[in-house]
This record gives sequence, structure tokens and C-alpha cells, in this order.
Amino acid sequence: MSEGADLKKRRFLTATTSVIGAVGVVGVAVPFIASWQPSTRAKAAGAPVEADISKLGPGELLRVKWRGKPVWIMRRTEKNLADLETLDPKLADPASDMPQQPDYAKNPHRSRKPEVWVAVGICTHLGCSPTYRPEVAPEDLGPDWLGGFYCACHGSRFDLAGRVYSGVPAPTNLVIPPYQFLDDNTLLVGDDGGAA
Repeated sequence: MSEGADLKKRRFLTATTSVIGAVGVVGVAVPFIASWQPSTRAKAAGAPVEADISKLGPGELLRVKWRGKPVWIMRRTEKNLADLETLDPKLADPASDMPQQPDYAKNPHRSRKPEVWVAVGICTHLGCSPTYRPEVAPEDLGPDWLGGFYCACHGSRFDLAGRVYSGVPAPTNLVIPPYQFLDDNTLLVGDDGGAA
């Protein structure tokens, strides 16, 4: 009879040890697996950003930060839009054939609405942030300059649609991030609602 009692004790101890071991493994695994998830701060850094464009006047540039990068929002004038059409021969990728923008921004003005333009404000050469140069024909940029963005780091030039000029170090147009209009005065940068 003592052998039967010992067998019952052995099964009980084995089952108990297995359960305690499983609880221990789960107790260790949960925080380990949870550490793979991005922190709240990291999630917030990549979250979409709302921008109020209600006070953005013609020719003005608004800067917001999304994913740690500067994003430019500009309200272009009718003259700015007309000038864009004249620049094609001077540009490296006037039709935006390189995939630097969502499909809805693959057009001559590179935007959802012609007058409102959104772009990541980082030069595609080595990551400097170009300067907004809206003036026409300044001495340092020449008589053909119709306004745009000039990267002083290495001399790259972009028009008011973020298209890169030929013969400069930057290889591609400025990046257009995903975005959508929440209403006439509010943009959401970083989320285009799944639009094509």
C-alpha cells in the first residue's frame, strides 16, 4: 500500500511542479513580449498630426512636426501655380515619376488641392532642411528663379511643388507624406484615410 501512496504523491508533486513552472514561464514571458511593443512615447511620435490652416495666407508656409521631421504646408497663389507649368524643362523629374508621393499627389502641383501643398521639409540629398525662398529672381539664385526651396548645404533647388531642378546634388523630388483634409481648415498629416 505504501507504493500506491507514493505513486499518488509523485503524480501530485509532478502536476503541482508543472503548474508552478508554467505560471513562472508565463510570468517571465508576458513582460518580455510586452517589451517588444513600442512605448507610448514612440507611438505618439509616429502618430498623425493635425494642422490648422485657417490662417494660412497666400504664399505663406506653415511648419509642423511629424515623426520627428519638419513638414511644410503652403498655400500657393494663382501665380505660383501658373509658374509651375513653365518649369518642366528645368526639372529632373517634372512628372514625378519617382515614387516620392502618394498616388493622389502624382500631378503637376503634387497635392490633393492645387493651392495647398504638403511636403516633408528634408532635402533628398543628405537630409538638410532647405530654406523657403519665395522671392522671384533674387541675385544669388538667378533671373530664372520663380520661388521655391534652396538647400544651402550643397546647393539643391526645388520648385514650389517640391520638384528638384536638374543638375543639383539632390537626386529626387521632396517627399510628400500621406495626408487628408478633415475639413476646409484642418489637415491631418500622417494618415490619408487609405485613399489611393
